[in-house]
Amino acid sequence: MSKTADKSIALPAVIDLDSLDGIRDGLLDAVEEGPVTLAAGAVERVSTNALFMLMSAAETARRNQFEFAIEQPSAALTSAIERLGLGAQFSGMMRG
Repeated sequence: MSKTADKSIALPAVIDLDSLDGIRDGLLDAVEEGPVTLAAGAVERVSTNALFMLMSAAETARRNQFEFAIEQPSAALTSAIERLGLGAQFSGMMRG
């Protein structure tokens, strides 16, 4: 069986209740197939529920022994993570 290439997913500017279902569906498939990299530089607004969804996806990837990384997180994403006190949970997955 060949090694699966990193799955790269670009996060939208607004990650809220309206966009969660589509993002979740993409993440569910991706974390079952191999390593996942989220491009997060364009994020302008993120809901608390979205952050918990990302933590859950990261945990699923970890259980499947796949890497889960957030590349170039925007200031808005980083700020939301810190404001909610989730820095420790996200520290291992942030890149750049």
